[in-house]
Amino acid sequence: MTELTHFNARGDAHMVDVGDKAETARRAVAEGRIRLQAETLARIREGGLKKGDVLSVARIAGIMGAKRTADLVPLCHPLALTRVDIELTPQDEPAAVRCRATVETRGRTGVEMEALTAVQVALLTVYDMCKAIDRGMTIEEVRLMEKLGGKSGHWRRDT
Repeated sequence: MTELTHFNARGDAHMVDVGDKAETARRAVAEGRIRLQAETLARIREGGLKKGDVLSVARIAGIMGAKRTADLVPLCHPLALTRVDIELTPQDEPAAVRCRATVETRGRTGVEMEALTAVQVALLTVYDMCKAIDRGMTIEEVRLMEKLGGKSGHWRRDT
């Protein structure tokens, strides 16, 4: 097992120095889902919610979440993202909306946290927009699926 990099020799939390690392193409893919009632899913598909088009708003929220990750997670570096793609897919069994975020940059550190944040923010937005009709929704299975770039190379979750 490798060392935890966000602690210095004294054990204090610190931001990792990435200044000497090479800039490389970086990509991360994360996914998750929000389980909801079948009636809620039907309303999302029909566009029958007072707050508007749930999936369009959630997509924009996911993009914004990726861009603001360094403001939310204390030791993350602010990154110039080159691509954020949010896919929101309704599914019937079980009734859910699945979110998949792909985030890219060219830089000295990876974008895993940005992809994970994008998924969470997109799914939280679905919850916010639908909570008036379904408070029992559950966000689950948020996880990193793949990362590319940097010293550690390519990693893919076994599915």
